[in-house]
Amino acid sequence: MSVSTDVSSTPINLYCNETPGDALCSNNDDDISEINSMSSTDFPADIDESYIDNILLSELHQMPATELITQFLEISEDGSAHQDVLNWMLKVHASYRFRPETAYLSVNYFHCFMLSPRPLQPVKGWPLQLLAVACLSLAAKMEETRVPALLDIQLLEPRFLFKPSTVQRMELLVMSCLKWRLHIITPFSFLHYFIAKLPHLSPRSKDFILTHSSDLIISTCRVIKILAYTPSTIAAAAVLWVTNQTIDGPKLECFHNRMDKVSVKSYLH
Repeated sequence: MSVSTDVSSTPINLYCNETPGDALCSNNDDDISEINSMSSTDFPADIDESYIDNILLSELHQMPATELITQFLEISEDGSAHQDVLNWMLKVHASYRFRPETAYLSVNYFHCFMLSPRPLQPVKGWPLQLLAVACLSLAAKMEETRVPALLDIQLLEPRFLFKPSTVQRMELLVMSCLKWRLHIITPFSFLHYFIAKLPHLSPRSKDFILTHSSDLIISTCRVIKILAYTPSTIAAAAVLWVTNQTIDGPKLECFHNRMDKVSVKSYLH
């Protein structure tokens, strides 16, 4: 496992005051912990409308400022490096058969950290990989019933391998950046509700829509511009796409009267 020559020039104080030598260690052969698979596809017979009303209001308070996303896209020098680590995160997610919520949360934490008004940001190399490991670990701890060890989660031949103590300190930095608000509303908070609203569907059809909508959400969440859309908008757009419905069709209106047709249309295009 190699260490790139640019590690020594990376600002160290942002990453727990560790030297590159302290941050890297050799592979570990411990067995991978068994992880529960994706969540159940059961659909509730009675949906708590007041709960949906509340999270539709609450999701607005977790949205980042649009100008932060625009500024990040303008100053980002190496988008390919970001995509590489995000792709690695999603591959590890698939390898462990984590819940889809875990994938969305891990990428959301990653993007929110990158958007934070910090004087120094991880641009590439080992700091970016360390951030990815920390975000994936935090998301797994939030959503999974059994979580792999910090060494075991670093699968699929990552370019750098970090000591557990280093990852833990990076986790603290991420949580501080997020103001300890790790439990957020996601598109998966709405999927069952929206699909249950669709008329004349068999349980098998609902499971099909749920699976493919989840896959679509995970495949698009790596794009940072997605943060400009509310989770309910992303969920509604995914269901419409999978069911091959247009934005002007009747299905969007049956989801909820607060759904913003303009936002859903913008997301789909």
